[in-house]
Amino acid sequence: MSARPDKRQVAASFSRAADTYDSVAQLQRDVGRQLLWHLPVNLQPQRWLDLGCGTGFFSRALADWYPQGEGIAVDIAEGMLQHARLLGGAQAFAAGDAERLPLRDGCCDLIFSSLALQWCADFAAVLSEAQRVLRSGGVLAFSSLCVGTLQELRDSWQAVDGFVHVNRFRRAEDYQALCAASGFRLERLQVRPHRLHYPELRSLTHSLKALGAHNLNEGRPAGLTGRARLRALADAYERQRQPEGLPCTYQVIYGVLQKESRS
Repeated sequence: MSARPDKRQVAASFSRAADTYDSVAQLQRDVGRQLLWHLPVNLQPQRWLDLGCGTGFFSRALADWYPQGEGIAVDIAEGMLQHARLLGGAQAFAAGDAERLPLRDGCCDLIFSSLALQWCADFAAVLSEAQRVLRSGGVLAFSSLCVGTLQELRDSWQAVDGFVHVNRFRRAEDYQALCAASGFRLERLQVRPHRLHYPELRSLTHSLKALGAHNLNEGRPAGLTGRARLRALADAYERQRQPEGLPCTYQVIYGVLQKESRS
């Protein structure tokens, strides 16, 4: 499995994007809403955690869904947390890493994490931390990205040069194996493609930069990308144009796992 980007680079990139993130985050909102609808209907958490909260959109949604509960919002990017704190939703906000949560054992009934865990190199550690932090019977609900995400952009770059220009993502089979070995009861694990369309390449690359989700992987080319290569990329991507525009596919995996109740 390919290495994930350095966490410091991830935190810095998303902190820089905090001011622009919400303006281009329609996919993130659509995926998060879908994940909300996958939550067990009888779940009534006393305390929930929005893990990778970003600007806090779903912290506020969770506060509306569970008005009787207390919320905690955690993100690795301090710039995102600053935005989230301003708008509220959770009762507590903390900088933290999903692989090493700054929370005590058995303190939450629900961990909700939408489109954040793809940046974690050690997904087994994420699951272990969720086991530790959740109470008996608690739920981990996550969405993340799989291999095949941004495949149109990856293929277009392959026609231009051999550098790594597009973020690498974990295989769906790896998620399946890690979840099966986690000790959780697996309630749902399914991959669903989400496809966006853009009028031109520039609008796609602007969106990725505004999200903070542009290329963060090792092996990416240093310095600015030359005009000739950008023209070649645009020409290659144009060959994939559809009537709706230039396609951009995200392979999203949705998981709902429950910690076994103690008898």
